[in-house]
Amino acid sequence: MLLRSVQRVSGLFAAQFTRASYAQKYTSLRVQLTFEWLCNGVRKTVPANVGDTLLDVVLENELDIDGFGACGGELACSTCHLILSDDVYNNLPNPPSEEELDLLDIAPIVTDTSRLGCQVVVSDEMDGAVIKVPEFVVDTRA
Repeated sequence: MLLRSVQRVSGLFAAQFTRASYAQKYTSLRVQLTFEWLCNGVRKTVPANVGDTLLDVVLENELDIDGFGACGGELACSTCHLILSDDVYNNLPNPPSEEELDLLDIAPIVTDTSRLGCQVVVSDEMDGAVIKVPEFVVDTRA
């Protein structure tokens, strides 16, 4: 249990450090991201600040994803599960941590390019990306 706690804290630190590094480098850079709901094919393109997480983008743009980010980005649930394109997934600077993979293991409708939105930091290379929203989310917290 202690090892899990240390991994969780170190994973959060890495995500926060990465976000801060991007924010310092790209203080005002914004990109456009398109979210596509798999349940109905609806698409919505929104602005996103480079350095924010995808969780931040969804919340700031008030996208209608029921239950999204229930743990507040603490890497404790899988409600911010999103599906990335192969290109975006393969170009992310940070691979998924063991903690993130464990949460994705119990999330519904997981693909090879699934990530938790709280762990993906927006970069300028993501401009124009289409991010898929699974048909439903399940809060996996006990």
